[in-house]
Amino acid sequence: MAELADTTSPVARVARRLRGLDYVTINLYWLGMGFVAVSLTPVILPHLVQQFVPEALKNTYYGGLRSAGLIVAILIQPLAGTLSDRSMLRWGRRRPFIFAGTLLDIMFLALVAASGSFWMLLTAVLLLQFSSNTAHGAYQGLIPDLVPEDQRGKASAVMAVMQLLPVLFLPGIGTLVDQGRAKLAMVAVMIPLFITMLTTMTVREEPLRESPHTPLKPQVTRIGLLTLIFVVSTTVFGGLVGLVGVLVGAGPGLRLLAVGLAGLVAISGAIVVGVWLSARVGIGEGVHRYPSFVWWVVNRLLFFAAVGSIQGFARFFLEDMVKVPNPGQATAVLMAVVGVFTGVAAVAGGFLADRLSRKRLLMMAGVLAGAGTFLLLVATDLSVACVSGSVIGVATGLFLTTNWALGTELVPPDQAGRYLGISNLAGAGAGVVGAGIGGPLADFFNMSSPGVGYLVVFAIYGVCFLLSALTLLKVEEPRAAASAPLG
Repeated sequence: MAELADTTSPVARVARRLRGLDYVTINLYWLGMGFVAVSLTPVILPHLVQQFVPEALKNTYYGGLRSAGLIVAILIQPLAGTLSDRSMLRWGRRRPFIFAGTLLDIMFLALVAASGSFWMLLTAVLLLQFSSNTAHGAYQGLIPDLVPEDQRGKASAVMAVMQLLPVLFLPGIGTLVDQGRAKLAMVAVMIPLFITMLTTMTVREEPLRESPHTPLKPQVTRIGLLTLIFVVSTTVFGGLVGLVGVLVGAGPGLRLLAVGLAGLVAISGAIVVGVWLSARVGIGEGVHRYPSFVWWVVNRLLFFAAVGSIQGFARFFLEDMVKVPNPGQATAVLMAVVGVFTGVAAVAGGFLADRLSRKRLLMMAGVLAGAGTFLLLVATDLSVACVSGSVIGVATGLFLTTNWALGTELVPPDQAGRYLGISNLAGAGAGVVGAGIGGPLADFFNMSSPGVGYLVVFAIYGVCFLLSALTLLKVEEPRAAASAPLG
């Protein structure tokens, strides 16, 4: 049984009811991208960076590498989403970008594996961010394009599971890295990426029947300004941390306290101010019609800045603070535990998101993730870290499904690629803020007392989780508004 959907959209499509296999084919490419994401960020890239930089500055260099690459992602993902919204190719709006982006991904992943210096690695990562976000930006439009609204909770749950399944294979990746076989580990992530891309090419898309009447140039200009504003605001707030360290010289204890508080203000301030200003510029006049969308992006970035940065620095934390003998494998085991709990919670969250208030579920996720992070501060061995990770995993699974389901309701249907591309401020911007500021902050405190830097930045990330829950007070849930009595 089919139903007419989005008659005002230039796509003029019919959104049929999804069957079980449809949920899989629409979301399978998330599995391929997940293999790359969960392997590179916590396991492979920290290992490679450590080969080329001084030990005392590894967090700073790693944070800089992630930040530079994610700045490219902030620019390219919404641009690719916008261009795919307007694409009139016979393949459809999204699939041509996915196909081309993935072929380039394979090439640049090979370049990452062949890197012989930090600067070559940085160049390869920047190119990889360009190609992967070309595919990613377009791919995000498939669920709004093809899934009826009352099935998006379940579709988002399948999406979250696809993103997380690769963590089950992480212990093998970690073992390869510890054995010095990082190139073979890279090949292991290329294969599923390519196969899932080919499967996604079988998804049926209706091509755009007429070109949108809105001009492209203003949208592209806004995306460029969006990126510039976010980078400048993040740089300014990050610079304040260093300035505080220079100005406060009354004593080592006071100096450390002042820098720690400045780090908290810098990370949270860069997120709220940077995202708010960038999203307003990127959306343009639409910000007045969809104010809840902007706050949804702020909520999303606060949560992802915390969870992504904890994931990114996990290897160094386990190596320097917990003193595990095989950091690559230990990190992979921790990520696998987190992934299992995240996947289970994501499935449950998919059903709950279609039945309960999504705002309340997201608030619960923020508080729960904060509690799990504060537990991590007292971890003295891998088992305690895994308990903490399981709590964070449950919160993350609930957040992933529920937050995306809410976001798809907050965007205009005919501009889903553009709006959800702008939401990449939360995905890529999280790394820019969390790693770009958190990395130097961790090295600063570690130089004073080895290992303390991780405790400071992880405590800041725990506060970010709690702040993510508070920002939801500014989001008006569409279903709640629709069911509210008149008068």
